[in-house]
Amino acid sequence: MGSIGVVYDSGYGHTAAQARAVGEGAASVPGVDVALYFAEEVAADPRQLDPCDALVFGTPTYMGSGSAVFKTFMESSAKIWTGQGWKGKLAAGFTNSSGHSGDKLNTLTQLWLFAMQHGMVWIGLGLLDGNGRSTGSDDELNRLGAYAGAMAQSNADQGLEGMRDSDLRTASALGQRVARHVAHWQGGGR
Repeated sequence: MGSIGVVYDSGYGHTAAQARAVGEGAASVPGVDVALYFAEEVAADPRQLDPCDALVFGTPTYMGSGSAVFKTFMESSAKIWTGQGWKGKLAAGFTNSSGHSGDKLNTLTQLWLFAMQHGMVWIGLGLLDGNGRSTGSDDELNRLGAYAGAMAQSNADQGLEGMRDSDLRTASALGQRVARHVAHWQGGGR
């Protein structure tokens, strides 16, 4: 049995919707348990993530990087980092912003670098650009063309109704991909 922790922050509910989609995708893989953790709460005791085989990090992109709340969580893991307590765990990431670019790649890079500092193994999205051809559409998976993780775009003047289903399905695909890797690694595939 493998386990995945989805650690996220969400200011307006959009990134929380992504987190739930990541969790649902991961839970669809037999033999994998999934738990969602709000970054602000887990920052008080990041050691509660130690039993997880994989950590999927999610934060909204604000002003070109992850949220201050998520950064607080990252910094709260410093003692784990010094002992390399998460070394060898699998990691992945997701983010949301109102702009189509919104500098989301910078946020995914921030999450990737955080995982690398911990000695974790990063898992990218593994999907081709879904809207990068004349026959493509915004209804396809990976419509924003991310490779490092799952990206979503939500309108700043709308709540969850402003999110595209394709972005949530992309987040679910990321969760499923991470869970398949956890199951593979748990089965001796390392």
